[in-house]
Amino acid sequence: MDTEEIIRRLPKIEQHVHIVGSTKPETLLRIIEDSGAETKLKTLDDIKGFFRYRDFPHFISVYSTVNDCIIDEKYYEQITYEMLESDAGCNVKHVEAIFSANDHVRRGLDYGEMLDAINRGIRRAKRKWGITCTIRVDLVRNYGPGSALTQLDWLRKKGDNIVAVDIGGSEDGFPPEPYEAVYKKARDLDLHLVAHAGEAAGPESVWGAVKTLGVERIGHGVTAASDPELLRELRTRGVGIETCPVSNLRTGAIKTMKEHPIRNFIKNGIKVSVNSDDPPMFNTEMNNEYLQLHRELGFSVDELMRISLDSIETSFLPAKKKEELREKFLAEYRGLVSKG
Repeated sequence: MDTEEIIRRLPKIEQHVHIVGSTKPETLLRIIEDSGAETKLKTLDDIKGFFRYRDFPHFISVYSTVNDCIIDEKYYEQITYEMLESDAGCNVKHVEAIFSANDHVRRGLDYGEMLDAINRGIRRAKRKWGITCTIRVDLVRNYGPGSALTQLDWLRKKGDNIVAVDIGGSEDGFPPEPYEAVYKKARDLDLHLVAHAGEAAGPESVWGAVKTLGVERIGHGVTAASDPELLRELRTRGVGIETCPVSNLRTGAIKTMKEHPIRNFIKNGIKVSVNSDDPPMFNTEMNNEYLQLHRELGFSVDELMRISLDSIETSFLPAKKKEELREKFLAEYRGLVSKG
C-alpha cells in the first residue's frame, strides 16, 4: 500500500464543516428545480462556475445566494446525509457540523423543523456507515448580539444534539468583544464555545475570541501565526485551532498552500485539527485536506495521524467516547502501517 493510500485510510475527525456549505452542485440543482427558487443558476456548469471566488467577501456573497435557494426545511436532511456520506468515504468517524440557523429563519424557515431534518440526516448516516455527528450553531456575527441572545433561547427550548455555539460570518467590522454576554449565557447553558477568527481579520480578532469570549477552539486562526505572544497564549490556555487549508487557499487567506501556518501552530505546541469547511464549494474533502498537507507541506503519515489523535482530544465528545475512539484509531493505524 503506498503512502497516499495509507493517508486516505487514516481514521479522522472533522471539527469544522458547514452544513449548507456541504451542498453538492447536483443536489443544489435538484433543490432549485424542485422548489422553483428564483436564481440565475440553471445548470451544473452554472453552479460549478459560481463556486469560484475572488476573495473572502465574494465567497460570503456566493454562500448567501446558496442560502436563498434553500426554501424548505426538508432539504436539510439530504444535505446533511450527503455531507456525512462524503466524510464516511474518507474514514471520518465523527463530525461536529455547523448549522447557521438564523440565516434561514430570517428567510422564513422554522428553526425546529430544520433541526429535526438535520438530525434525521444524521441518524440515517449513522445507520448506514456508523459515523456520528453533533451540531454547533453559528450565531452569525453579522446579525448582532441581540439576535444571538434570541438564538440561545431557541437552543434552550430545543437543543437536540447541539453541543456548541460559534460566531461565523464577516469578521471585518464585527469583532468578538460585543458577544461577551452571549458567550457567558452559552457557557451557563453548558454549551462549548468556538469562534471563527483570524480568517479574514488580523490577530486582534483571535485575541478577542480568546480573552473576552473564552473560546475552547478557534476556527481558521490563520493570522494568529503572525503574533508569537498570541501563539503562547493559545498554547497556555489549551485552545485548539480548526485549520481549513484548502478553504484558506480558495478564499485568499493564504496565497499558496506552502504558506499555511499549520506547521507553525504545531511547532508552538498548539493542537490542530484539519477540516474541509465547505467542501463542494472549495472542491475538496477530508482526504484531499490530508493529502495537501503531505504533498505541499511534507507532512508524514505519523504527523497526520498525530493530527487525528489531537482532533479527538480537542473534540467536544465525552471523555469515555474520546478514549474509545483513541483506541480504535490506534488499532486502525497499526493495521495500516503493518501493511504499508
